[in-house]
Amino acid sequence: MRAAATLAGTRHRNTRGTTLRRHLVNIPARLARPQRKPILHLPTHWPWEPAWITLWHNIIGHPQRT
Repeated sequence: MRAAATLAGTRHRNTRGTTLRRHLVNIPARLARPQRKPILHLPTHWPWEPAWITLWHNIIGHPQRT
């Protein structure tokens, strides 16, 4: 969790584990894999989308397509 918080960006770097689970882990998202490239469909108007996109890019390495 701490590594994910660090990779997510500066806002979540010093947050607690429960906050990280609430903001970055427990999200109603859908994962699609066309042409074997993972695409994550996030909820609209989600306040922590920039942090999640940063985390996605740092872990997966593929740019997030919408």
